[in-house]
Amino acid sequence: MYSRLSVGWWFPERATDKNLSRLTVGCTSKPNSMSKPRAGFLLIALAYAGFISLGMPDGLLGVAWPSMRASFGLPVGALGSLLIFSTIGYLISSSTSGWLLERMNIGKLLALSCLATSSSLFGYAFAPAWWILVSFGLLSGLGAGAIDAGLNTYVATYHSARTVNWLHACYGIATTGGPALMTAVLASGRAWQFGYAAVAAGQLALALCFGLTRRLWPKTTAQTEQQPLTDPPAISNSKVWRLPAVWLSVAIFFVYCGIEAAAGAWSYSLFTEARGVSMTTAGSWASVYWGCFTAGRVISGFITHRISTRLLLRFSIAGIAIGAAMLWLNLTSLFGFIGLALMGLACAPIFPTMIATTPERIGEKHFATAIGLQISAAVLGQSLLPSFIGVLAGKFGLEVLAPVLLIVALLLLLLTEALYLSSRTK
Repeated sequence: MYSRLSVGWWFPERATDKNLSRLTVGCTSKPNSMSKPRAGFLLIALAYAGFISLGMPDGLLGVAWPSMRASFGLPVGALGSLLIFSTIGYLISSSTSGWLLERMNIGKLLALSCLATSSSLFGYAFAPAWWILVSFGLLSGLGAGAIDAGLNTYVATYHSARTVNWLHACYGIATTGGPALMTAVLASGRAWQFGYAAVAAGQLALALCFGLTRRLWPKTTAQTEQQPLTDPPAISNSKVWRLPAVWLSVAIFFVYCGIEAAAGAWSYSLFTEARGVSMTTAGSWASVYWGCFTAGRVISGFITHRISTRLLLRFSIAGIAIGAAMLWLNLTSLFGFIGLALMGLACAPIFPTMIATTPERIGEKHFATAIGLQISAAVLGQSLLPSFIGVLAGKFGLEVLAPVLLIVALLLLLLTEALYLSSRTK
């Protein structure tokens, strides 16, 4: 899954303590810094390692899928069932993280969550049947959602926006390294299960580290003594849903995250199975996609204060559409590869830009509820749209990927323009 819980971290000038605290579970104000510098350095290093572990399985899946479905004799669209089950688990754990953090400290939650993800990945590696592997997908989502929420809570509460920035960069590093790892495994003649077992072992070691350091982690923000909350009370979902800007924002998050996930999940299969590209080359370009995505987020952090939000989103969505068209036309293999890389670069600013400008579009009193709805839409989009494309690919072939992405990118542009017409941000 993609890390989605922090609001202002690509916009340091906007990421005030007040804004950051709104996205932490039970947090009302930023506590004092940790009194033990060495412990603080150790914990932030573990947090970075945790986000790398969070992104590695996402990076593995796109490259592993052709081999996985061959092992179990599955149709192309069967990937959807795994994505849906993992998404269900993710939504359950992320939505209950506040309840969990009231009953245990962050270190214990992270240890248990990493143990869950490690068990699920070992389950992937040794599952004798597809339905068993899919059931482990639910456990994988449960662990990933809790890791995401727990680490975002800790870093956004006890550290600066810059540290949150670096935390999320670790996820991008992992999604870039995941395809490279699985490509190396397959190129060496080993089965895809070996790649999952290797990452599972790393997750197990990380769970042990979190367990051993559990007493060093701070109490949950819900348990610490903090200043009274001064923000206005939350507005009910029924009132928030009456705002056209909320409907459009939710639709944008659903569509955008679906594009981002679908391009990463299906590009390797498109190159190897439909276009005859070698496994090594296809895996390398799958890594390039995520690498450009990561680089784009770093770059966007430097330019957001120099360009209007609306113009940045227009350029980004246009880049996605152009990249999808290049991937579809495929005048040469390199032409198609560059189109995929352009899509990764163009996708990068959209999510953080939309999150950071939520208060401007929807208003301060609706802010917290709208963020939750947008996050939920994002998680559903990154599961359902790739699943839908898998169904289409089973009927019409994998070449359907690029034209569908182009159509959805144009839909994203229409939704974004409609949002600006309906909101207070012009």
